[in-house]
Amino acid sequence: MQKATIQLGPLTCPSCVKKIEGAVKALDGVDKESVNVMFNSSKVKFDMDSEKIQLIDVERAISSLGYEVKKSQVK
Repeated sequence: MQKATIQLGPLTCPSCVKKIEGAVKALDGVDKESVNVMFNSSKVKFDMDSEKIQLIDVERAISSLGYEVKKSQVK
């Protein structure tokens, strides 16, 4: 598992957090227990299995909801 962080554009409401969290948790290869969407810092942190999913797939899932992906990082 790799730790990933995605910096988003500003989140405007708590329901944004729930939408993003649900979309990321639904992806195969993401550790559902590790998903953490932080409203104040507009960041998404999660663990992922890079053999099952790539960071670009998570970015696309978030972008498809209408949120801006600014920067991503995998450690």
